[in-house]
Amino acid sequence: MSDPAPTIVKNGDVTCICLGPEFENLDETLLDQIRDQLLDAAKNASPPLVVVDLQYTKFFGSSFIELLFRIWNRLNALPDGGFVIAGLADYCREVLEVTHLDKLWQMTATVDEAVALLAKK
Repeated sequence: MSDPAPTIVKNGDVTCICLGPEFENLDETLLDQIRDQLLDAAKNASPPLVVVDLQYTKFFGSSFIELLFRIWNRLNALPDGGFVIAGLADYCREVLEVTHLDKLWQMTATVDEAVALLAKK
């Protein structure tokens, strides 16, 4: 059985990192398998506009939040960088609200909304 991998696609100028149904629960083991892929996708995004699509993810913990922060920090340091999280489940949105990261990161209901938001940059 192969290791699960995120799907990386371009939508216009925006790089979309899509975590499919196999990423419903982003535990440490799964995160260890995809961490470098997510960081590389953000690093190689040109222009540096990234959407992380979490429509299938129902649970993540502090390690995934730290990874999102690293991606955001890398993109935010660039003059034209942009970062949006799309498709958050209620629990995941609540986690980001409790940690006040919803004030730092833009969040949308859908990938299309996220892409449109970044296209305005």
